[in-house]
Amino acid sequence: MLLASPKRAKKFFTEKMSFTTGPIELNEMMKSNENINIIDVRKPEDFLKGHIPGAVNIPKDKWDNFESLSYDKNNIVYCYSEVCHLAAAAAKHFAENQYPVMELEGGFEQWKQRDLPVEIS
Repeated sequence: MLLASPKRAKKFFTEKMSFTTGPIELNEMMKSNENINIIDVRKPEDFLKGHIPGAVNIPKDKWDNFESLSYDKNNIVYCYSEVCHLAAAAAKHFAENQYPVMELEGGFEQWKQRDLPVEIS
């Protein structure tokens, strides 16, 4: 097994930290009224059962409808869990269309596991 390159690891983790945030950090951003826009890319029926307060639901079939995204805020995207790739795929798509994006690590599952506020529609 090859050893991981410290130089490449430093570059990777520096970039990762620039484009991801955790549940606790997001909650703090929300409390301090930071310039963020929270985007839930899960299915509408799951969004209705519970979501991060203030989040806007943009399921995959609506990703080309950019009206809920902002060019002036960090659009923080999340999906179900850390093994769900919907958020990363959505973030890539939104970034390709010039929107500033970040991904919430761990998704909605990590948010709930931290007993952070949940809004039900």
